[in-house]
Amino acid sequence: PVGRVHRYLKKGKYASRIGAGAPVYLGAVLEYLAAEVLELAGNAARDNKKTRIVPRHIQLAVRNDEELNKLLGGVTIASGGVLPNIHSVLLPKKSAKGKGSQESKSQEF
Repeated sequence: PVGRVHRYLKKGKYASRIGAGAPVYLGAVLEYLAAEVLELAGNAARDNKKTRIVPRHIQLAVRNDEELNKLLGGVTIASGGVLPNIHSVLLPKKSAKGKGSQESKSQEF
C-alpha cells in the first residue's frame, strides 16, 4: 500500500517534503521484513510440529536470528515467552568414567 505509506509519511511530519520514491522504498522494506519474519516463524512452527504460527513462534524466530534480534532488541512480544536456556554452571557435572577418575590423579605427588 504505497499510497497509505505516503499518506502516513505526510501526516507524520517526518519532513516538510516527501519524495515520490520514498513511500515505494519504505513499502518494499516493510514487505521484506514481514516476509522474513513470517518465513522464520513458519520454520519455527514446523519444528514444533504445528501448522499455525503463534506469538511463541515469532519470538523464537526473532530471538534466534542475529539481525532481527538486534532490530527488535527492545521489543516485547506478548505471549512470546523466553528462549530455552540453562546456564552451564547449573548443569550437573560430567562424571569421568573409564580410565581412572580425575580425583585420583590430583592426589598423586
